Amino acid sequence: MWMLAVTVYFVVACAVSWMVLFPAGREFVLNALAGVGQRLGRRAGALAQQGMRDADALRANGRAAADSLAGFVRRHWIACALGIGLVGLPPLAALLLADRPVLSGYESSDRPVNAQVADLLQGEQLVPPPPLPPLAFTTADVARERPLLASASRDWAMLNADYTQRLLTVFRIMKERYGYDMAILEGYRSAARQDALAALGPGVTNARAYQSWHQYGLAADCAFVRDGRLVISERDPWAMRGYQLYGQVAESVGLTWGGRWKMMDLGHTELRLPGVMKR
Repeated sequence: MWMLAVTVYFVVACAVSWMVLFPAGREFVLNALAGVGQRLGRRAGALAQQGMRDADALRANGRAAADSLAGFVRRHWIACALGIGLVGLPPLAALLLADRPVLSGYESSDRPVNAQVADLLQGEQLVPPPPLPPLAFTTADVARERPLLASASRDWAMLNADYTQRLLTVFRIMKERYGYDMAILEGYRSAARQDALAALGPGVTNARAYQSWHQYGLAADCAFVRDGRLVISERDPWAMRGYQLYGQVAESVGLTWGGRWKMMDLGHTELRLPGVMKR
């Protein structure tokens, strides 16, 4: 291997010495380089001319194709118009309907819905919990907090289906995340009952018939269950903490919580659908 390296070095050294010391060597190298440059220049020029010829042919073919297409369209303009209409109608309809709900929708909430809540709302259809015995709604504590509660409707079937699923989602989160069992105190409320409650004074309700979402099956009053008994009173620290959590969870699923009103109704939630209540 070292013999090859020595040989190559000797040849290169001789060639460099020849070019440096003898004018004939320099002239030979310069002429060789000039010849290579001329050949490369001629090759580049030929390639450029060929490219120009190809571009001219391509433009000519394009003009011919365009003229042929234009002639076809002129001869068959009716069929072409129908074809363009059939092809363009579906995307045009999708574009026009992109910002419009297909079904009458719901008021969007300005509060974010977390991933767990979104999964629950899109997942299984929740079923109402077993009802409490009627005597649970007639105790002295309950009657003091909620007059006429014994005769209230707690039939989940009379509530709006979407509102029902949202409220049941709240019930599940309150149980699984915070350990609160919940029960519905009153759901749908007739116009006559609404007027009867309004007659008891502003301490009960300010809304008259058809001024409350209860009449549309879009509202409910709820409370907590502890050791099999209803706990409604806000004076109970455990219940008060539950109401605060209840409000947060209810708002996270798009419900309006009565705890933010001037006359607070901590157990009340409603789903305000556009076009339902005529105020």
